[in-house]
Amino acid sequence: MQKMLSYVRRAVDHYHMIDEGDRIAVGVSGGKDSLALLVALSQLSRFYPHHFTVVAITLEMGYDEMDFSPVQTLCDKLGVEYIRVPTQIGPIVFDIRHEENPCSLCAKLRRGALHDAARKAGCSKVALGHHFDDVVETYMLSLFYEGRISCFSPVTYLDRADITLIRPLLYVPEHYVRSFAKRHELPIVHNPCPADGNTKRQEIKDLLESAPVLAGLTATQLRRFQLFAENGKSFREIAQLEHCEYNAARKSVNQAIEKIKKFLKRGCSKRD
Repeated sequence: MQKMLSYVRRAVDHYHMIDEGDRIAVGVSGGKDSLALLVALSQLSRFYPHHFTVVAITLEMGYDEMDFSPVQTLCDKLGVEYIRVPTQIGPIVFDIRHEENPCSLCAKLRRGALHDAARKAGCSKVALGHHFDDVVETYMLSLFYEGRISCFSPVTYLDRADITLIRPLLYVPEHYVRSFAKRHELPIVHNPCPADGNTKRQEIKDLLESAPVLAGLTATQLRRFQLFAENGKSFREIAQLEHCEYNAARKSVNQAIEKIKKFLKRGCSKRD
């Protein structure tokens, strides 16, 4: 728990995500990311210098097989208010609209419903469970499929909705979220979405997982290189985030750069 709170507090402090008296809605889908975020913010609220309140909000997508009662039990244990909002987003996207690319419409409908529920609950901020790997994947999605360099911001104010989005898991690697969820036995709810695992994001995730192996990068080298290249972190900042020595951070990044160079040279030679 201490390491998770260290990651989260660093992001919260760095980007000034939380102010005194905030009432923050956590969008809880039932997945590992949102549940880990809920637990982390609930624990952080107990000692953070700025007093804030956490509210969990789940959008029920219209699938009868999704049972959120274990999430209710978790919220009761944490002392967090839990709001469940019934919707028919799933049937609308797949059964009525028959969308060929359903993710865009689904995300749009979920955002609108979540923002409405947050405002009704008296929340001015919505916390989303995007972690460090999501940052890299979003960056690559934009680069590959839109031809531009873009990514979501740690803090975003939506003037039309009068809601501020925050992403406290920004510095947390997905592998740690996964181990955190397993270690704390979080009640993950299975997602029956027909598009689950069959998206452009999944393609990018598979690519990112395979490319470092082909280039010979270790998980540590990849993570530190991403902090350096994608987030613009200095070696000193990487050392602080990774809880390692300055020289170890620099060595990992330099080793990753050399391996990537060799990998790219091999690729160019084969094409020639």
